[in-house]
Amino acid sequence: MKVMTGQYGNASSIHAFGREAKRTVSGARDVIAASLDCFPDELVFTGGGTESDNLAIFGAVSARKERGRHIITTSIEHHAVLHTCQELERQGYDVTYLPVDEYGRIRLEELKDAIRPDTVLITMMYANNEVGTIQPIREIGELARQHDILFHTDAVQALGTQEISCKELPVDMISFSAHKINGPQGVGALYVRRGIVLEARSHGGLQERQRRAGTENIAGITGFAEALKISGEQAEARREHDLALRSLLLEQLEQHVGSEHFHVNGHPEFTLPNILNISFPEVSTETMLMNLDMEGIAVASGSACTSGSLEVSHVLKAMKLSETFLHSAIRFSWGLGNTTEEIMITAEKIGTILGRLRNRA
Repeated sequence: MKVMTGQYGNASSIHAFGREAKRTVSGARDVIAASLDCFPDELVFTGGGTESDNLAIFGAVSARKERGRHIITTSIEHHAVLHTCQELERQGYDVTYLPVDEYGRIRLEELKDAIRPDTVLITMMYANNEVGTIQPIREIGELARQHDILFHTDAVQALGTQEISCKELPVDMISFSAHKINGPQGVGALYVRRGIVLEARSHGGLQERQRRAGTENIAGITGFAEALKISGEQAEARREHDLALRSLLLEQLEQHVGSEHFHVNGHPEFTLPNILNISFPEVSTETMLMNLDMEGIAVASGSACTSGSLEVSHVLKAMKLSETFLHSAIRFSWGLGNTTEEIMITAEKIGTILGRLRNRA
């Protein structure tokens, strides 16, 4: 708020106000780089995760188009990646969409089989935003390096819950977004390993080392840095908090609903601590969403970018869940400020809703 209400300089201007703004951006960049364990010049500030994904994918394949036009991704990516890949297909690129197992994880052998001499990019999310499943990022990255293929991962959902060292991970580009760690909406970053050439997607200025033109969102970038700082300081406590709420929700659902009346979608081990995707076979997704919303409980049918459409989740489809589970899935997520009391109330309300609907039937 101090930056937003008291600092009006453009960080690209050379006068005193501009220099002050530049120092603010540079200071925030240093904080974020230290948190992510990378060099400050490896960060490109963006408008969020979607722009970061677009810049990584379009920018990387454009710079390598003479080498090949084949891309490998998965069938469960965020639409910021899927729609980008579909656009590249319209431009003449060949995209392989790897399937996943019933838990939402890829099979490394299938990735190995998909690699071709003209493969220029592998893009796979770190952790799924709908079911929480974590991919074998290190193994994927090592495989990509063996074949001199660029590797990009969308780590938007993983930031704040997983330890991410850009230097240590065998990844060339990583997408982040501030709002996932309680920072401002509409600001993100793309990590680009030194030596990786990207073709810019926006033109009109020399900002971000000519990789992303446009006046910097100084308040957003500053908020992103502060959020990362707080997130790092509270990482262990937050993880314990999230895991405790996860365990409590499952325990309370067993008590109020019965384990035979719900099914957890996602990996039992390789999963984020703050997301649970659960199917309640006796009631449709739409009915459960509506009833919980009337109780003041905010849940979703999928990612926030598509949940308003109430379409069946492409992630759950790719996991080949039964039709019953597909059409009765609810995504629960929690974070700072959520309490054990809220979790207990949620489970109790679900039990009441199911009981009421059974009586009507």
